[in-house]
Amino acid sequence: MIFLNENGALIAKRRGETLRIEPWGKNSLRVRATKLSEFTSQDWALTEEPEKTKAQVAIFAPGEWTGMPSLGEKGCGVITNGRIRAIVNWIGVISFYKLSAAEAAAEAADEKAALCQTSEGDLILREYSRDYDGTISKESRCLKVPNREWKGVIGGDSFRLNLKFESTEGEKLFGMGQYQQPWMDHKGSVLELAQRNSQISVPFAVSSLGYGFLWNNPAVGRVTFGRNYTEWIARATRQMDYWITAADTPKEILASYTAVSGHAPMFPENLMGLWQCKLRYRTQEEVLEVARRYKEEGIHIDQIVIDFFHWTVQGDWKFDKTYWPDPKAMVDELHSMGIKVIVSVWPSVDRRSENFDPMYERGLLITTERGEIQTYDYQGDCVEIDPFNPETREYVWEVCKKNYYDYGIDGFWLDNSEPDLGVYDFENYRYSVGPALQCSNMYPQMYSRIFYDKMSQIGDGTVVNLLRCGWAGSQKYGNVIWSGDVPSTFEAFRDQLQAGLNMGLAGIPWWTTDIGGFMTDDVNDPDFRQLLIRWYQFAVYSAVLRMHGDRGPYDIPPLDDRDWGGGYLHTGQPNELWSYGEDNYRIMRSYYDLRISMHDYIKDLYEEAHENGSPLIRTMFYEFPDDAKCWELSDQYMFGSKYLAAPILHLNQFAREVYLPDGKWKLTSTGKIFDGSQTVTVDAPIEYMPVFERL
Repeated sequence: MIFLNENGALIAKRRGETLRIEPWGKNSLRVRATKLSEFTSQDWALTEEPEKTKAQVAIFAPGEWTGMPSLGEKGCGVITNGRIRAIVNWIGVISFYKLSAAEAAAEAADEKAALCQTSEGDLILREYSRDYDGTISKESRCLKVPNREWKGVIGGDSFRLNLKFESTEGEKLFGMGQYQQPWMDHKGSVLELAQRNSQISVPFAVSSLGYGFLWNNPAVGRVTFGRNYTEWIARATRQMDYWITAADTPKEILASYTAVSGHAPMFPENLMGLWQCKLRYRTQEEVLEVARRYKEEGIHIDQIVIDFFHWTVQGDWKFDKTYWPDPKAMVDELHSMGIKVIVSVWPSVDRRSENFDPMYERGLLITTERGEIQTYDYQGDCVEIDPFNPETREYVWEVCKKNYYDYGIDGFWLDNSEPDLGVYDFENYRYSVGPALQCSNMYPQMYSRIFYDKMSQIGDGTVVNLLRCGWAGSQKYGNVIWSGDVPSTFEAFRDQLQAGLNMGLAGIPWWTTDIGGFMTDDVNDPDFRQLLIRWYQFAVYSAVLRMHGDRGPYDIPPLDDRDWGGGYLHTGQPNELWSYGEDNYRIMRSYYDLRISMHDYIKDLYEEAHENGSPLIRTMFYEFPDDAKCWELSDQYMFGSKYLAAPILHLNQFAREVYLPDGKWKLTSTGKIFDGSQTVTVDAPIEYMPVFERL
């Protein structure tokens, strides 16, 4: 192994592989490796200029570092940046250590003495190797399992990369985006690194050992947080790239991560209330009637959402004039009521669209490696756009600006933003920047930038668009991300809670759900109405309060018999607050009033998200990292630092247990004060979700 100090970066070369470890922000390191002649210029999620720090690099000859014979007996390279240290042994296996504040201060004061001390810090992560001459376990070296396995993709310049780490017994791992499963702790889970409807890969993990880890690679792949080892796989990539930071608390970890990947903008105050939506308002008069009724009821809606198939065909990106004859007049009236307007845009282009031929000829659509170019087949023979191509982004924006934005439309609902594909055969798709296997996970972020980049240049306020997917760093592009088309069941509701908490830990604070779930067969079912209320109560104590769903039964006839245009597709049942009976309306109205009363508090939470990356809905351990019990809880959460929310997650549940951390807590329903460090049982009638105020 050849070790070099290259301007403060540790370089290690062996058998055609070049490894580079360099400081990248406070207490953080970026680690890259490649089998090619040079690294790519891509920074992927690491878009922000990192804080300048002074790292120490030391290279030790065999036997020179006597304090660490297990790693130093055959020579090693060491790089330390603040409280994190990486040691590379003689075959390139990397071990990461977290230094105490005192150790880091000593190292800064006396670099040579600190690097030679016997205490290297607390081991937090180590690459897994069972190979000759460098195995951690000498009894296993004949297994020939390397820490980094490169397998060339035949006929190309990319590799299938398999990176392994040792697994630490008792470690808990959170974040990673959104997966539809009941487990919040990912230890023991296999997670696909790919985007799907309701699955969002945001590959940043927070460890209970005090580190954060970003897999800085948008390639399709998989991560397995196994008991025996952790395995990261990229199915096609030109280099390994990850970033690691060390800190004592999850809040510090998120602050370091968002400092290098980007902060969410400051959320507009006039969007912190109620958003109204359903599948689907079919005419501009329907939209106006709903808005006028809300005004009569004395309920202010901040934004109304116009869903899909208001258009002629997919890819025309314009209103069907038959049912939307004067969009500007509609928008003007809504604006006069103080209501913002957001409209659905899909990335799919029907062959019948006026934009299909020009986009196809100019190479602005996804292409396929084999067979026909169709990529999406819902309500049409479609191909999705290629947002990696700057020409595509310019083309789509100009069409949407002319047909929407110039009418006064305030934002865009960028649905199907994964993109949704007819078949998820990623190896069959290609973008202008290369095979989908190499970069597909970044699609939703690039799709959002069609609108964010232009709107932030020409607009007069913060850009807020609604998306169904995102990737690492999407928080900086004005994305409100919702959890996708999930069923209207209590099981799905429970999954959304852990999904939202993990999205927050992955750096995405603007997260929401379809209240009541998306897919409902019968709005008159009492069980569904109970679910709707419980979900609504949870949504009031979350980032965005948004009514949406596809509400059966589907007995409303279409507006016309065409097989295209704004009139032919079905619509669901009404989905306004008053649509579910007087008793339920009374409950939702009272919780709406509660949401409005918390405006200043919610504003402060959004400000904190903007400044340091803190999510609005937080795991218990985010606020109480020293309480071991809080690392076990997944059915209650903190709404900011002040409110402990305990949602009702089961049908016909009218009481529940709540764990109260140390301190004093006031139950908001009765005003009763409780001492912390105990589990209490509280009533939860249908009118009330248990919430405790931290005193």
